[in-house]
Amino acid sequence: MRNTIDFAGHTDLPVIGQGTWYMGENPAQRASEVAALQAGLECGLRLIDTAEMYADGGAEKVAGEALHGRRDRALLVSKVYPWNAGEQDAIEACERSLRRLQTDYLDLYLLHWRGNIPLEETLRAMERLQQQGKIRHWGVSNFDYEDMAELWDEEKGKECATNQVLYHLASRGIEFDLLPACQQRNLPVMAYCPLAQAGRLRESLFTDPLLTQLAQQKGISVAQLLLAWVIRQPGVIAIPKASSVAHVQENAAALEVILTDDELKRIDRAWPAPQHKLPLDIV
Repeated sequence: MRNTIDFAGHTDLPVIGQGTWYMGENPAQRASEVAALQAGLECGLRLIDTAEMYADGGAEKVAGEALHGRRDRALLVSKVYPWNAGEQDAIEACERSLRRLQTDYLDLYLLHWRGNIPLEETLRAMERLQQQGKIRHWGVSNFDYEDMAELWDEEKGKECATNQVLYHLASRGIEFDLLPACQQRNLPVMAYCPLAQAGRLRESLFTDPLLTQLAQQKGISVAQLLLAWVIRQPGVIAIPKASSVAHVQENAAALEVILTDDELKRIDRAWPAPQHKLPLDIV
């Protein structure tokens, strides 16, 4: 595959993975959600991202079912609530996630967002989980530039494997300072909601005349265009959710989409990059 990244101990990982937000909420959709994740693995989308927050653990159960007999083919990521990120609470939260996922280890465990527990204490919990073999790597989510600077000042902070943040064409704030800082440190960035939740966050994306025209000219969908735009950035891996086999196959095909310099310039004119610091966009 063309677009790959070295990520959390995995080499040549495709820069499109699979998200699970909103999975596990409707039992009638469980079979199709499991099938979609398995189809993603077949397409080479090996990263599966979930969290204890999603459907109160329901998404982890869906991912666990999808990975039955396939665990060694996936890079599995989950996230801990900030109020569960204390030195002992994080151990127990991780163990609950592992049970729901039907596995004995996570490839990557993220602090979902910053809370009131000191970073130093959370880092001790992550180190202990690593020593116990329950996680292989750890990272953070929804950390802005100042949060990352504080993290990197911690003794173990440089061991952070990723920062997962909202990033799509209509939410480019990280390009001003956060993304360049991560790129300078070779820290991969995970882009959640790269399709703006299928346009729900910004409906104008999927009806924009320029994007529609460019997609038609390239013989692709607007969704594939938007994914290709996100992964054009070095060190960025996108994790769109796909709840059907057809959708995940469409996402995987976006790995082969190449946007020309002229196309990127036209997109920039319509959806410009930030010229000053913006608050971190969070969903």
